[in-house]
Amino acid sequence: MPSFKSHVVSFVLRHSRKKAFSSPENLQRWIAYARKTEDHHPPASMRYRLEIAERSVNGFPVYDIAPKAGEHKRILYLHGGAYVFQITSYHWGLIAEMAERLGYGITVPIYPIAPEHDFHAMFGMVSEVYRQMLDETEEDIVFMGDSAGGNMAVVLTMMAAENGLALPSRHVLISPGLDMSLSNPEVFEAERNDPWLGISGGMEAVRLYSAGFDRSDWHISPLYGDLSVLPKTLLLTGSHDLLSPDNLIFAEKARAAGVEVEVVYEEGMFHVWPLIEMPETRRARDSIVTFLAGEARTRRAKAGQWSLQGQAAT
Repeated sequence: MPSFKSHVVSFVLRHSRKKAFSSPENLQRWIAYARKTEDHHPPASMRYRLEIAERSVNGFPVYDIAPKAGEHKRILYLHGGAYVFQITSYHWGLIAEMAERLGYGITVPIYPIAPEHDFHAMFGMVSEVYRQMLDETEEDIVFMGDSAGGNMAVVLTMMAAENGLALPSRHVLISPGLDMSLSNPEVFEAERNDPWLGISGGMEAVRLYSAGFDRSDWHISPLYGDLSVLPKTLLLTGSHDLLSPDNLIFAEKARAAGVEVEVVYEEGMFHVWPLIEMPETRRARDSIVTFLAGEARTRRAKAGQWSLQGQAAT
């Protein structure tokens, strides 16, 4: 049963953020207002807790949150925001917790957003960030993203496969947007229960960033790409999320393509709920840590096994 706090958050969202996605005109107004107030910098409190370095790639900021001593695992975090809104304190809160609990280094590109920039600028920048990460470490890299960032994580993996680059070891996708074609009639029913997203404003956001790609092209809707190249994936989605019907179809298609997919489906939860502090958020974040830390334990156990085998051989 959804918590009392989740009901309060849903009520607030429905009477505030939902308006941004109610029409193309409203989305444009929200973008104009956001540009006056957005701040991509990590909160000051985060700098007291974690070592953070800032650099520039293609003229845009990139933040590197340092790992614990001796830990070489890396996460590339792609923030959501419908491709038109900047990273928020909610994203930074999740990133900080993952850095502290997992100890992995986390790279956060402040990628160019629409309407000032488009698909080509976005992926030109994040692709370069990924290439630099591959040059810097021999360890596996995890892609983590929420909403539009979840879409970008999947598309970036498909682009890396197309270009012959090393692929990420795992995906963590939080309420990802995976099908912008509106071919699934269930999303229209889902819109009624979603306290945050709306189809009309969402399609305007897609138009602003898509650079002329058809909405059913895998660069925009990775549901229609080669899912077989994807790594083991944790997908988090909720019953009151407009994107949930397509998320569940994606999980089925990916499994059919041979991909191992774990789904966390939370009844009553809305879009990107793991970013907002609630009882349900605790469970979701625990699931992410278990999914990623479990891999690290497995790799360490195998390394120990190989070491023992090597000793026995000598």
